[in-house]
Amino acid sequence: MKFKNLYVAAVAIGIFAVSSCKSSKSENIKEETAAVVSVIQSPNIVGVAAGNENFSTLVAAVKAANLVETLSSAGPFTVFAPTNAAFAKLPEGTVASLLEPANKGTLTSILTHHVVAGKFDAAAVVAAIKANEGAFAITTVQGGTLVASLNGANVILTDENGNVATVVIADVAASNGLIHAIDSVVMPK
Repeated sequence: MKFKNLYVAAVAIGIFAVSSCKSSKSENIKEETAAVVSVIQSPNIVGVAAGNENFSTLVAAVKAANLVETLSSAGPFTVFAPTNAAFAKLPEGTVASLLEPANKGTLTSILTHHVVAGKFDAAAVVAAIKANEGAFAITTVQGGTLVASLNGANVILTDENGNVATVVIADVAASNGLIHAIDSVVMPK
């Protein structure tokens, strides 16, 4: 809330100053206001993930798959982001193997299976589950399907292979979408 108020104040000061200054001073104030606004805006999905040590494996994978630019674009995207602990559940050597250049296609497929076009907060996901008799099919950017359901109050994702992941942290905001942290890696068929 403080940042939002700071943003409003910065914009108001910038607008006031721009309207009351001469042309050369106006340009300086516009630039300073733009700098303040850019600092206040939340980082994109990649920036949020990179800023959290629990997503270091995911960030390394996104870099290896050359998806940084895509996931930094306007979106919006909803990312079901596996934590480091989720990646650690994979068989030994799997992550190292996926990070090899020869496996870039497979890695890209796995990562984009965790991404949905659009911004879907937890309330919208839960509402969709309830509106669809307890199971809601979600099409991923990769083209596969995840089925969202509830286990008590927890949102569960089931991939096409029957693997299950639980959303452990929901609604982490980014400038181009949302991140929902999950406790397992979901796999495409």
